[in-house]
Amino acid sequence: MKSSYYSEKWSALTTQAVDPNSMRRLSRQIAYSFLDYYLKDCYYEKEYIDLLCEMTTFSEDPKLINPPAEALFSIIVESLCDDFEELQTMTYNKVMAQVISYCRNVPAGKELDLTLNDFGIYSYNDLLDRINRIRINNNSLSSQKRIRKIILLSRVTIGADVAITSVVFQRLNMIFPEAQFVLIGSSKLEELYGGNPRIKIRRLAYSRKGGLLERLSSWHSALKIIQEETASCPAEETILMDPDSRLSQLGVLPLFPLDRYFFFDSRSDSSLNKTMSMAELANSWLDKILGDKNFCYPEVWITRSYVDIATHFCKMLRNKGSKRIIVVNFGVGANPRKRVGRCLEEDLLLTLLQEPNTVILLDKGFGDEELDYTNTLMNTIKEQGHSVLHSSFGSGDNVGFGWGLIGIQSRIGEIAALIAKCDEFIGYDSACQHIAAALGTPCVTVFAGSNNMRFTRRWSAYGRKSSNIVHVDTLTDPSSIEVEGIITRIMHLRSGHNQV
Repeated sequence: MKSSYYSEKWSALTTQAVDPNSMRRLSRQIAYSFLDYYLKDCYYEKEYIDLLCEMTTFSEDPKLINPPAEALFSIIVESLCDDFEELQTMTYNKVMAQVISYCRNVPAGKELDLTLNDFGIYSYNDLLDRINRIRINNNSLSSQKRIRKIILLSRVTIGADVAITSVVFQRLNMIFPEAQFVLIGSSKLEELYGGNPRIKIRRLAYSRKGGLLERLSSWHSALKIIQEETASCPAEETILMDPDSRLSQLGVLPLFPLDRYFFFDSRSDSSLNKTMSMAELANSWLDKILGDKNFCYPEVWITRSYVDIATHFCKMLRNKGSKRIIVVNFGVGANPRKRVGRCLEEDLLLTLLQEPNTVILLDKGFGDEELDYTNTLMNTIKEQGHSVLHSSFGSGDNVGFGWGLIGIQSRIGEIAALIAKCDEFIGYDSACQHIAAALGTPCVTVFAGSNNMRFTRRWSAYGRKSSNIVHVDTLTDPSSIEVEGIITRIMHLRSGHNQV
C-alpha cells in the first residue's frame, strides 16, 4: 500500500476515540508494509517511519503510544539488527537517524535537540555521517598511552554482556592494569560482575518498552553518568568502549569525542569472519585496535555469597544420592518465537528423569506469568510419579531427595551460581547459555525462532568447554516439529559430556 493509504487510515482514526487495539493493528500493518517494500526491492519507504513516529508521539498516554513504538522496534528494528548483513546495518542506521530527527523536533524532544546540538549534530545527515565515520574508525589504543579510566557501555541484554563486554574488560585489563573500569548498565550486572573488584558498576535501566522518547531517555542518563565519571579525570586519559550498545542506539547517538571512542561494529559482515561467535568477533576487533593478538573467553564474576549458597545446596543434593545435577531454563527473554513448545519441555524433563540419581533444577523464571507456567509444568511431572519440590534460592535445607525435579525461584546471579556448581545446563537461546559457557559448564542450547545461520553462529554460547546447539525450525512448518527427534538429538549431544 502507498503511504497515503495508511496516512488516511491514521487521520480517520484520530477523528474518533482512539483505542490501544486500533493503534496496535494499524501500527503493525504499517511496520510490516515497510518490510514488504524493503524485502522485495530494498526500497526504503520513509513516510512509513515518519507515520509510526507521529503515532508514538501524538499523545502522553502510554496505552496509546506504546503499541506503535513496539511495532517500530520489534518488527522493523529487530529484524534489521538480526540479519548481520551490511545493507541491513546501513538501513538500521537510516531508520534510527530518521526516528531521532523526528523526535528532536517535537515539543517533548527539546532536551534531545539541545544535546545533539552540543555535539555539533544538527540534522539527519549529520547523524548518518557520524555513524558511518565510527564504523570505519581506525582508532588504535597503544599500551604506551596513559589511560586512567575506561568506561564500558552495557549491551543491555545479559547474554550479550557476558559474551562481549566481559571479553572487552579482560583484554583491556591486561593492557591497562592500573585503569579504573566503569560499567554502565543494569543492576543485574552487579550479580554477575560483583565478584570482580576491578569493575565499578553505575546503574542505568534501559527501557525496552514505552514510547520513543522514553526509549531514548537512557541516552540522556548515560551522558549524565559519563559526565560525572569524567569530571575528576583528565579528558585525554579517559576512553569509552561501545560494544554496539542500545544505550547509544547501536552507535547512532553520540556519547564521547570520536578520538577516544571505540565502537565494536558487531553487526557488520564486511570485515570479520562470518563463522565467528560474538566472543571471537570481539577478540578479533580488540586485536585490531590494540595491535596485540590475544584471546579471552567470556567470564562472569558472581557475587561470593551466591556461590557459597549454591555450593552448599549442591553438596546437600549429592549427599542425598544425586550423581548428576542439571540446570534447565525454559525462559525466552520475552521472545516467544524462541520457544518450541510445552510438549518438548514436558517430554525433555521426563526423559532426563529416566536417568538414575539425577536432579533437575528448573529455573522458575521471573514474573507471575512465567511462574504460573513453570508451576503447571512441574505439576505435570509430578502427575507422572516423579518427586517434585518447589523452592527458592537459599531455602533448600529441606531437600530430602537425590532424584527428581526442583523448581527454583531465583535472581540472575543466583541461577548463575547454581549453573557454576551443576554438571550441565540445557535451555533455549537465552542469557543462561552464555553464563554456562563462561563458567565452563557443558551446555546444550535449543535454538528456535530463527533460520538465519549467521545469527545462530554469532549467538551460540562460546567457552572453554562443550557448548552445543540443537536447531529447531519453528518458522517454516511448526506443525511438522518432531519432539521425539529433537530430544534424541539433545540426548546424543549430551552423551559426550554426561559421564560422571
